[in-house]
Amino acid sequence: MDDLMETLGAIKTTVAVNSASVGDTWDWETAEKRIADLLEIRGRFAEVHEVTVSADGEKIAAPVKTDDGNFTACVNGEVWPEMFELLWYLKFSPDGKLTALTKSDDQWTIAVDGECWEEKFEYIWNTQFSADGKVIAAQAKREMDYLIVVNGAVWSNIFVSTRGLAVSNDGRKVAAVVQAVPLKEADIFGFLEGTWTLAVNDKKWDRNFINVYRPTISPDGRHVAAEVRLDICEYTVATDGEPWQQRFGCVWEPLFRGNQSLLAPVRVDGNWTLAENGRLIWKGAYNQLWYQRFSPDGSRIAAVVSPAFGKWTIAVDDKLWKKTYNDAVLEPFFSPDGRRVAAIVKDQNRWTIAVDGIPWTETFDMVWNPVFSPDGNDVIAKVNKNGRFTIALNGRAWRRDFEAVWEPVFSPDGTKVLVKAVEDGKYYRRVVPIQELMG
Repeated sequence: MDDLMETLGAIKTTVAVNSASVGDTWDWETAEKRIADLLEIRGRFAEVHEVTVSADGEKIAAPVKTDDGNFTACVNGEVWPEMFELLWYLKFSPDGKLTALTKSDDQWTIAVDGECWEEKFEYIWNTQFSADGKVIAAQAKREMDYLIVVNGAVWSNIFVSTRGLAVSNDGRKVAAVVQAVPLKEADIFGFLEGTWTLAVNDKKWDRNFINVYRPTISPDGRHVAAEVRLDICEYTVATDGEPWQQRFGCVWEPLFRGNQSLLAPVRVDGNWTLAENGRLIWKGAYNQLWYQRFSPDGSRIAAVVSPAFGKWTIAVDDKLWKKTYNDAVLEPFFSPDGRRVAAIVKDQNRWTIAVDGIPWTETFDMVWNPVFSPDGNDVIAKVNKNGRFTIALNGRAWRRDFEAVWEPVFSPDGTKVLVKAVEDGKYYRRVVPIQELMG
């Protein structure tokens, strides 16, 4: 069960970018930019690994291996000056900095735009950012100690192990699931007493639990919550170290609605429903319920539910969409005005997008997260069909297709779409009028 819950926590699709809140300072006037020639880059290096693109589309980067066996990062065709034994897991921060896990002299650290943190580790992983990108956190291991690193500085506390990691929007809080007490082999009684807790800004909660999963931080950064396991089959949610009084057969990831209210899927009498601050708020009893999401103003709730075994759909304010799907339904997304809900759905081994309960007519080999226009009237998504990638608008695939595409973004006024794509081996940043996608 522990491994399953950890795996489920790791399966998180990339959050769809809402152009109503990002992109105001991006270039929305230049119709097309050829950023890099990937064929030329592949010809220069012994190996070129998976590429990643910045949110604004202005940069494309990949780990590359030189002929002498060293690794570095290549950004828009230019390489970082420093070489490494290994380099991987490239991630762009929200403010456009490129981070990488790097290994030199058999020690790992993080490089930010080519500059390495001074602290070195046996290994480091799980790079996380604040909303503005100014705070970068990660988990690390040094000998037998597990550590939390924030902007290159190591917390004073060391731990037996660590799991989930979260950074508040403002970057002032970093929370990590940590094992604070060593556990001897086959020590069942020690296990039941609890060895896991949450550490926030280098300070552990006063109470330990059998297990702790997936920390979440309130939007204002004041409160931290997580799933906790109290006994063999007894779970609840704890906020700032204090568990809810109510106990459940199981719980899934909690989510703050505003800064005080906390909602979590809970299992009661063999079925799942939704609880807010420990009190049941939905009457529906489901075979499964997870990925609860809120409208921007917090007044509406949507979640993935299974009304019967092998059937999946979305419930909005405890009311089911009429159609169910046999294979999968992924997390719901609200439009910026909160009127509409969209989600990825899979049925009969084909993927598409359903909007307000109605699936697109066209199906695909794969689809990515739906993105609403600022006014909520249009939905776009990256799709794959017959090995080629393109953008679908309101269920209709664009007539152009590409070797690779990254998830699209609406302009703040909703009249254009940023398309980041590889065509004939070259990476282009294009600003496409929405009318062209309709053609």
